[in-house]
Amino acid sequence: MKGILLAGGAGTRLYPVTRGVSKQLLPLYDKPMIFYSLTALLWTGAREILVVTTVEDQAAYQRLLGDGSWLGVRFTWVVQPKPGGIAQAFLLGRDFLEGEPSALVLGDNVFYGQGLPESLAEAAASKREGATIFSYWVRDPERYGVVDFDESGKARDIVEKPQKPVSPWAVTGLYLYDGSASERAANLRPSARGELEITDLNKTYLAEGMLRVEKLGRGIAWLDTGTPDAMLQASTFIQAIEERQGLMVCCPEEVSYRMGWIGPKELNQQADTYGNHPYGSYLRSLLEKR
Repeated sequence: MKGILLAGGAGTRLYPVTRGVSKQLLPLYDKPMIFYSLTALLWTGAREILVVTTVEDQAAYQRLLGDGSWLGVRFTWVVQPKPGGIAQAFLLGRDFLEGEPSALVLGDNVFYGQGLPESLAEAAASKREGATIFSYWVRDPERYGVVDFDESGKARDIVEKPQKPVSPWAVTGLYLYDGSASERAANLRPSARGELEITDLNKTYLAEGMLRVEKLGRGIAWLDTGTPDAMLQASTFIQAIEERQGLMVCCPEEVSYRMGWIGPKELNQQADTYGNHPYGSYLRSLLEKR
């Protein structure tokens, strides 16, 4: 399983904040936004990760993420010349994927909840044929791609931003695909806005009976942080959990450590890069709790 982390886009819904900095570099409480979506990729078991950025922002992401060795993974970089849709990532990453299964996550999405890491790992491990998308019950489904289920609970359609939603189940920004995703993306036609739509890619699997839709339950939090209100709500949510439990939400070093991809030595070295900052202190506390 390879990973694709989308960190492009202009972030226009966050103007003027994003006039000078990429959206996914903005803070959500105590971590850069991109750490949260990166953690979701790590949960799928992806250790080779393609980071898709704009040419203007790539150097900033490389300063933050490096080569990935601090997490026991490897980052590869590619520039998206202009907004071309989420599915364009499979064309940009065709050589990187080499026909292997992949997990793709949007850099402004947060996933958190009991049992979620295990569920993602299990879904990714079985992804040899077909695709899996994750849906979430929302109050305002008209803002998203929405899954239409039949009477038996099986997905029969995906409707993009419907004026009259067919269900409250929105498609989240995390997708698992078999090795045919790049080939399928190459056969897509641009939408009216000139982009290769991820919904159209998902529909190719649906038409062949190869799309699985997993419903994320009430114990799972999915946060789309593309607006100022959403960012504030996400930061407040994360702060409340961390203050109450003393455990970090979506700490990539912790995930890699518990996966066995880095050991105590590497974790301690990473903690030292943060000095006496609370983030570094938290990483050191993981060593004490072994």
